[in-house]
Amino acid sequence: MAVDLVSSADLEALPHRVARTRSWAWIGRSRWVTAGLVLFAVFVFLAIFGSVLAPYDPSAIGTRMLAPPSAAHLLGTTQTGQDVLSQLLVGAGPTLEIGFLAGVVATALSIIVGVSAGYFIGSGGEVLSLLANVFLVIPGLPLLIVLTSYVPRASNWEIALVLAVVGWAWGARVLRAQTLALRQQDFVQAAEAAGESSLRIIFFEILPNEIAIVATSFVYTVVGAISFYVALAFLGIGNINTWNWGTMLYYAESNQAITSGAWWWYGPPGVAVALILLALVMLNFGIDEFINPRLRAAGISRRELRAASRHQGITPVAANRRNAAPLAAGRDTANATRRTR
Repeated sequence: MAVDLVSSADLEALPHRVARTRSWAWIGRSRWVTAGLVLFAVFVFLAIFGSVLAPYDPSAIGTRMLAPPSAAHLLGTTQTGQDVLSQLLVGAGPTLEIGFLAGVVATALSIIVGVSAGYFIGSGGEVLSLLANVFLVIPGLPLLIVLTSYVPRASNWEIALVLAVVGWAWGARVLRAQTLALRQQDFVQAAEAAGESSLRIIFFEILPNEIAIVATSFVYTVVGAISFYVALAFLGIGNINTWNWGTMLYYAESNQAITSGAWWWYGPPGVAVALILLALVMLNFGIDEFINPRLRAAGISRRELRAASRHQGITPVAANRRNAAPLAAGRDTANATRRTR
């Protein structure tokens, strides 16, 4: 018996959460994105209120030295009796603050250099493109070590600026390529013919079509900034008197916590770094799914497809076949057209 294809009218008859995909419906459709948002929100909360929630002064020396987790110290103590949980909570703020500051500065540099290099044809654009290429091939970590060695007690803004210097080139390169492609589009040509200024064309015609690249560049710059900042603090470069997750690892390694079996000293900051980076990567996946028109046009999620199948009294396999039939018919038509030519 012939089975009708699932049309848009059928989908509109489904419940509201299945039939229509609102602008923020992607949050509930993807478990990875939901988990990333929840995990990210937890770390932001700890970064804001970590110093208030800390049960002890992270620098206070106690009497219980290198003690395992207990009721008094939930994550144990260090070799000098300092509370590990307090260090973890207080260190969340500077770690995330520097990461996001570096992401904002690097993204702004990427937009300025990348879009300008792609839109303004001539020697100015070539110079900006060459500048991005130079920073793109410079090794990031050695340059960071050299720059931070001149500012051993730098503020968070100075450290974020140094991290942004080595993290903006990739985004600028991608934005330049996208701007070069958009510059040839009809809507940009029409705006130029209408006499609109270059700044208006860039900010109102080109940049709105590059939001996906800007958002992805920002997220990955934050990921790189946090990773580099923790790595520099772990190596003892910079101000090690400020508590962050990297300095916790630095003191744990310096006092041989691994060989002594004090896993509660180096484990929590390492897990915290891994979890915040995982949350940002999952958020980036959600941003790409939300903004990318090809992913939006791919259809509803598997969960929604199963709900639609139950609502219409068909199996998920039949629903997949129904939605795949138009694609197969299109491919057959295209192949037949090529053969006749």
